Amino acid sequence: MDQDNQARRDAGPQHIVDSAIIPEASDEARDSEFRISPRIEDWIGVIVMVLLVAITFANVVVRYFTDESFAWTEEFSVFLMIVLALVAGSAAVARDRNIRIEYFFERGSPTRQKRLAILSALAVAVMFLALAVLGVRITWDEYAFGETSPGIGVPAWWYSIWLPVLSVAIGLRALALAWRNVRALKALTTSKQGGEGAQ
Repeated sequence: MDQDNQARRDAGPQHIVDSAIIPEASDEARDSEFRISPRIEDWIGVIVMVLLVAITFANVVVRYFTDESFAWTEEFSVFLMIVLALVAGSAAVARDRNIRIEYFFERGSPTRQKRLAILSALAVAVMFLALAVLGVRITWDEYAFGETSPGIGVPAWWYSIWLPVLSVAIGLRALALAWRNVRALKALTTSKQGGEGAQ
């Protein structure tokens, strides 16, 4: 038992989640290493969560005392949940914590793993940049045709404009991640060549 605990301590940086110790990815960048820190997304997420809690609490109180509810709360809450999902996705991509199938990713050499990481990041970038283009078209149509939201009748593009904006943010984070992995792959290849040359 003591040997297991010592081995875990010697294994390097770790995350502690619900009493389980999860090794930290060796290529995971620290927040201080980013030009634009992903803490921006963290703070936006915190603000959105506070707004969601405040809106929901106010609605519950009003409904309890008056048997009526604010008409705008459901519409605004749905919008905020979408913003929260996209902002959290941006932070996850920036920190290389997006979902992947580890069975395939962890097989093979470190060089192969870096190549798969680059491919994964580029696929995420393409998907979200395409989503941004489609989001711009939707927003423009809603603006051009003067569509309003069903709940409170505000212009619908006030909500939809955030889809392309946040999709571009995720796409840029994914491109930055791909570039970081390209540099790591170059460093890995150089160190391999240096090791072979020394032999």
